[in-house]
Amino acid sequence: MTAAGADSALPSFPMRRPCPFGLPPAYAEMREHTPVGQARLANGDPLWLVSRYDDIRALLADPRISADRSRTGFPFLDAQTAQLGTTPVFLGMDGSEHRAQRRMFLPEFLPKRVLELRPFIQRCVDERLDRLIAAGPPADLVTSLALPVPALTVGHILGVPKGEQHRFEQLAVDAMTRRDQEAFQALFDFVRAVADSKRDAPGDDLISRVLREYVEPGDIDYWSMLATVFVILMAGYETTAHMLSLGVLTLLQHPHQLAALRAEPDLMLQTVEELLRFLSVGELAAVRIAAEDIELHGTTIRAGDGVVLLGGAGNRDPRAFDAPESFDIRRDARRHLGFGHGPHSCIGAGVARLEMTVVFTTLLARLPELRLAQQITDDAVDYEAVLFGLKRLEVMW
Repeated sequence: MTAAGADSALPSFPMRRPCPFGLPPAYAEMREHTPVGQARLANGDPLWLVSRYDDIRALLADPRISADRSRTGFPFLDAQTAQLGTTPVFLGMDGSEHRAQRRMFLPEFLPKRVLELRPFIQRCVDERLDRLIAAGPPADLVTSLALPVPALTVGHILGVPKGEQHRFEQLAVDAMTRRDQEAFQALFDFVRAVADSKRDAPGDDLISRVLREYVEPGDIDYWSMLATVFVILMAGYETTAHMLSLGVLTLLQHPHQLAALRAEPDLMLQTVEELLRFLSVGELAAVRIAAEDIELHGTTIRAGDGVVLLGGAGNRDPRAFDAPESFDIRRDARRHLGFGHGPHSCIGAGVARLEMTVVFTTLLARLPELRLAQQITDDAVDYEAVLFGLKRLEVMW
């Protein structure tokens, strides 16, 4: 990076959101005046921020931008993501190596298999709402619904036995809420035990299939398979859980939009896409490193420079979306960057969309008088996380 990259006057990154629905004010300023700007991480390392929709979309498909976390200078945003630097998973690979490993884990996330998940997801949602309604208001939707449903869904995809699903749910929720090494290790040990059992008693699930088709022939080693499964688990689980709780909050905070959705349930699919655009919970996941020099808007990003493609800023770019600061369920938001773009686009996008659709549809139908129990305070919002979300969401009905 240029000498200016080490300037202590550079803004710090990540930047804090002002509220659950607003992006850092600096994003709009950068997007209009410095679409390729510099910032520095907490450890002092400089990096580039790209904030316009078209630029982000193009770079996400550009082979000169690398997702390889093992490259010297890769800009890890926190200690948790830095641990992925030595983890051999396709999310941190490029080119043919990335394509080959991604294909190993893709079949369970293809449209036909995703649709087959609907009865299971519906049952999970119904059971959690039965418990919530029986206990009576108020209730915390984060712990009672938003965290359990994605945990159970990803566990089902991986092949967690039915009798162990409750334990898996507990460990997954614990890992996400505590975020410490002990909790992550406990969840990883559970997943490893499940995988070990699949060697002797395979089933119709992702772990069994990858073991049979790729581990046994030697295309991927057992440790790499386990590491990839764990990353898929955490990435898919956490983003969906945040979208569920923040999605409910967004609808409750926009009563006219909620009324329109109740009047026209067919708008649910558009609503899901607009929520993904408007909230951008995983915008900080698009962290990359330049593999070659890149010229953009008269600025040179040098090979070896860290780059963050600000999907949230792109999703609020007026060049791409009319009135982008407004939440509008009638908008065609399908080209949003909520799941990235290009070869590294989210493998579990279809599952997340289905979970959101089932949860929102069922929740609004069963609790037509749902409302916030109290105003959202700062201590209920996980402002410091790489994946933005809520710690709790108290509701009444």
